[in-house]
Amino acid sequence: MTNPLYDPYQVLSKVYAEGAHFKLALAETPIEEAHRARTVRVCYGVLEHDAYLALCIRSVAEKNPKQSVRILLKIAFYFLIFLEKPRYMVTDLAVELLKKMGKGGMAGFVNAALRNFDEKKIVIPAGDEGLAVTTPYPLFAVRRLRREYGGRTEAIVRAKSGGVSVRFVRGAENYLSRPHTDTPFAGVYLFDHFARDAGFFAGDYTFQSVGSVAICNVVEGCERLLDACAAPGGKSVLLAQKCKSVTACELHLHRVGLIESYCARMGTKNVTAMQADSSQFHPEFENAFDGVLCDVPCSGFGTVAENPDLPLGKSEQDFAGLAGTQAAILENCSRYVRRDGHLYYSTCSLFSEENDAVVSAFLSRHPEFSCEGADSPLSYVKKTCGIQFLPDTAFGAGFYVAKMRRV
Repeated sequence: MTNPLYDPYQVLSKVYAEGAHFKLALAETPIEEAHRARTVRVCYGVLEHDAYLALCIRSVAEKNPKQSVRILLKIAFYFLIFLEKPRYMVTDLAVELLKKMGKGGMAGFVNAALRNFDEKKIVIPAGDEGLAVTTPYPLFAVRRLRREYGGRTEAIVRAKSGGVSVRFVRGAENYLSRPHTDTPFAGVYLFDHFARDAGFFAGDYTFQSVGSVAICNVVEGCERLLDACAAPGGKSVLLAQKCKSVTACELHLHRVGLIESYCARMGTKNVTAMQADSSQFHPEFENAFDGVLCDVPCSGFGTVAENPDLPLGKSEQDFAGLAGTQAAILENCSRYVRRDGHLYYSTCSLFSEENDAVVSAFLSRHPEFSCEGADSPLSYVKKTCGIQFLPDTAFGAGFYVAKMRRV
């Protein structure tokens, strides 16, 4: 058996040192299959508690250690604090791993740090600063949420993922003997763990977030639908069940391939995938669609419970260009909507500046569009133009959708 700190170290090094997305790093790193569940739990846990574990390191180190040592210490502290493993065992494993990695010169420091660590001496700041230490949300995001949601902020940032979201096309009864949570959407269930099997490749089911399904639920069936930012294809495939034809656009060619693969696996024949920049006008699309869905690029902060690596390194400056891109896509794609057709705008963001503010500004410029009341069986907050789903009542997910009609 490998050192239990080794596999988490390999995965998290790609995330912290190389900036890799966690799920991609996990998929591409060879890890010991017999202990995959433990490795996944440790990696998720370290990322979720990153700020707190960094505070633990500062409590035992006068100077910030090199990144490789910081990563190892975060893993070791996670084993100590959250898995409650014996201190001597964790210390020995950490020192052993350092030596195997050729970093034996740091063994004395790590040994002393782990043996002298006292969690009782860790001081958690009060208020929003404390939330930024004890949740994956950075302080600037907590403060933004506080301005918008007030006393609900703590519930939002402490919300946990509802589990692995699986949408069944057929055969759900073969899996529902496992512990699961029902959702208000037909055929969609949440599982604590769900490893794909032959049914996945046969198109019996797919992995699709509750947020993605909820957005599709708002979209009305029609003859021709444009999914303007479609990869990896989950919404296009689901919407193809209630629309005669779906055109799925994606900016990057390799992601067009993801849509095509998704459709092939699910046996979906009425989706046409193509490479297109949805912020740039395509004359052949003008007034051509009964419905246009703009699920635009966004900050993604509604997915933090599922993607705890997302906030790493994020700052206020990362929001600077988002609203412009979002507005450009909505503005351009509105030209593709037929008279009496629908235009939909959605994000997986919690922040009004990416959501209602973008839609409100668009409607103020376009009197030919009116806001229609969107509705959902999933709990939401009604905004001026759209509806906002929040992690504390939407299985850990946060997202927004607005429904407009060309009048």
